[in-house]
Amino acid sequence: MSERGSFSSRIGFILAAAGSAVGLGNIWRFPYLAGTNGGAGFLFIYLLCILLLCIPVMIGEIAIGRNAGLDAYGSYKKLGGGKWGYLGYYGIFAGIVILSYYNVVAGWAFGYFLEISFGDLLNHNDFGQFFGEYVNNIGPIFLFSLGFMVMTAVIVSQGIAKGIEAANKIMMPGLYFILIALIIYSLTLPNAMAGVDFYLVPKLDQINSRTIFYALCQAFFSLSLGMGCLITYGSYVTKDQNIVKSAAIISGADTSVAFLAGLLVFPLVFSLGAEPGQGPKLIFVILTQAFATMGPIMGRLVGGAFFLLICFAALTSTISLIEVPSAFFVDTKKMPRKTVVWSLAGLIFIIGLPSMFSQGIIPALNHLPGVHNSPDFLSFVADLCDIILISGGCIMCFFIRNVWKIDSLNKELAIGNPGYLGSMVQSYVNFSISWACPVILSILSTLVIIDKFFGLDWLF
Repeated sequence: MSERGSFSSRIGFILAAAGSAVGLGNIWRFPYLAGTNGGAGFLFIYLLCILLLCIPVMIGEIAIGRNAGLDAYGSYKKLGGGKWGYLGYYGIFAGIVILSYYNVVAGWAFGYFLEISFGDLLNHNDFGQFFGEYVNNIGPIFLFSLGFMVMTAVIVSQGIAKGIEAANKIMMPGLYFILIALIIYSLTLPNAMAGVDFYLVPKLDQINSRTIFYALCQAFFSLSLGMGCLITYGSYVTKDQNIVKSAAIISGADTSVAFLAGLLVFPLVFSLGAEPGQGPKLIFVILTQAFATMGPIMGRLVGGAFFLLICFAALTSTISLIEVPSAFFVDTKKMPRKTVVWSLAGLIFIIGLPSMFSQGIIPALNHLPGVHNSPDFLSFVADLCDIILISGGCIMCFFIRNVWKIDSLNKELAIGNPGYLGSMVQSYVNFSISWACPVILSILSTLVIIDKFFGLDWLF
């Protein structure tokens, strides 16, 4: 029988769970969504969503995992009966699908780190053209993405304490160190304060339904909720830990990285005189152009450090994404961890090939007919993941309220937290999971499906 393992300490769990949340969503996706949706207004709504919706959902996921002591499938089956195990399958499917495209984008970032630090990327004249050619140069992209998947598998195959926990204890502090150092430098650049103003000073006329919609989506995506990751990590948590406090710290760590990423990116963008609403190309095109203006030495140092930062953030997330299905096979099928992890890594890498080939090399994957705005296959998978995460969180709240019951949740949260019962925190958690989260997330799930497949131009 395989040993599940556990985190060796509370700080180990917090760093690992924060690492699962911190990723490309914070440093790549958050800045470009903030840039296209009002800057400071988006930030304000995003923080509100984290407080009102995301922290309670995180608390619920960790509590389910710790109480059952099993992977996502096993936890739902144990606490809700056989048919609810299928909800665990939903989370396992989500982890596999997300990692299949996530690893491709991580490979892009890894390649950019190498090209800026040791190549001649910064000597190009047209960075938009370079990026288009780069993602179509399948040889290097294949190797970079494969290398990223191998690094992920090496870490996860070592187990919970010696692999996942140990890696996050190095990468999370390193991530913060690089991020803060880059922010200090970016704030010294000409016109940097214009970027700070855009990012931190809300303008009411910039807050609209589009701002609220995308801030809600980003908050949920950023914290890796609704896919069973935190249920799985929660199953490795000891009973003496305070789940509510841990969830608050994890959410705070994730939110701080997103906040700091914006504080880094927008001063760089405004120092270049560029528009902040550049969309997904903001990082790979606009910021690379900014690094090129810094000169051959400083550009390599700052640009290389930035993409190393993205690699760290991506790796902490890919680790958690592959752990979700890995835990299922270790728990349910009693398979050796190393066999499971390496087999899944190979399978998921193959599943990700259509996303890798969808940037131009295979025309049939460049535009998907019948879908709103005819996205490429990678963008389609990314959109599908938004739907999976938000709907998964909504169903989890329904499961707690109607199947496992709120009383059971409260009893689990009181373990390791004797002051919880009867507190304002209990009222906040109970109301959010019983009413606020199911209502808002069900509406949001419907809107996301409509937006991704038909468009919400009529609403915005």
